[in-house]
Amino acid sequence: MTTTFQAIVPTLERQAIELPSWAFGNSGTRFKVFGTPGTPRTPQEKIADAAKVHELTGLAPAVALHVPWDAVDDFAALGAHADGLGVRLGTINSNTFQDADYKFGSLTHVDAAVRRKAIDHHLRCIEIMHETGSTDLKIWLADGTNYPGQGSLRSRQDRLADSLAEIYAALGEHQRLVLEYKFFEPAFYHTDVPDWGTSFVQVSALGDRAFTCLDTGHHAPGTNIEFIVMQLLRLGKLGSFDFNSRFYADDDLIVGAADPFQLFRILHEVVAGGGLDEGSPVRFMLDQCHNVEEKIPAQIRSVLNVQEMTARALLVDRAALATAQQEHDVLGANDVLMDAFHTDVRPALAEWRAARGLPADPLRAYAESGHQRLLAEQRTGGAQAGWGA
Repeated sequence: MTTTFQAIVPTLERQAIELPSWAFGNSGTRFKVFGTPGTPRTPQEKIADAAKVHELTGLAPAVALHVPWDAVDDFAALGAHADGLGVRLGTINSNTFQDADYKFGSLTHVDAAVRRKAIDHHLRCIEIMHETGSTDLKIWLADGTNYPGQGSLRSRQDRLADSLAEIYAALGEHQRLVLEYKFFEPAFYHTDVPDWGTSFVQVSALGDRAFTCLDTGHHAPGTNIEFIVMQLLRLGKLGSFDFNSRFYADDDLIVGAADPFQLFRILHEVVAGGGLDEGSPVRFMLDQCHNVEEKIPAQIRSVLNVQEMTARALLVDRAALATAQQEHDVLGANDVLMDAFHTDVRPALAEWRAARGLPADPLRAYAESGHQRLLAEQRTGGAQAGWGA
């Protein structure tokens, strides 16, 4: 391997992974949501927990909000609260999947009044973006049908295009719309934005400030996700990642837990496609729900997993890989990737953290700090935060 760790440090220095506020609240399965001692009760406490992750890792300078889960009377004050803790507010995520009016759709609903309500919710999200300084509006839709014939597939796409166009037109000059996709659930026959192609078609019709969000858990089993990453980078439409891990469906587990090699392959394509270059439009975010594990340590491990696989991807000997590919050296090309994947970068990353005044082992530092016990003692009374269901 010709690439050294020191050579990749400048790229690692730029890496930032946005944390989801909802990862710090209670979550569970469709059968039960579990409470835990010390769970945040307010958006302010969620942000404080996210700030602790950044304090220990130096990797997570922004916190994504979910509206209305993180609704407050004064979003500017919430932004100031975040700044005081050393982080900032990031992506604003809309929610049109937990209101009874959206039973049969939101932005694609056949009823113009329901569509109006859903559009107005997104316009409010854009107002919040102005108040917080956020640049990204992320839209994930539960819209779809459960049975053939239940709705007109084409008409729903037409209504979606019209709704998105109105929302996009309301964005500020430096704001973006990012459209997420998911191949099933909660709709089971068809989802209105089921795949990257549908998202790409819709955002391409909107303009240069509309992008696709790729959630690593939102694909059918066996999908070659790194191919999608390559294609969206090639087309200039990969706006962001929602990193998580899945065994069977949209499991929202710690990123890299199920298939570390897949995470490496994805990040290899990110590096190859310029997704880590200066000025890249690609933004990294976690989208995870921690059902049985402690939230703050789970987020620490998640960002460290992304950083570790990013380092390994950056260590790929790209000149050797290009030569092997050009010469049809099948096993040689594969060996180049496997050599980087099997490189243990953890000691070098620990030294890198220590040199920046961070704990060499953030997880151990958190465990030994007693912070989790302190949260359990302090956060008593009130309603713990959750999915808002």
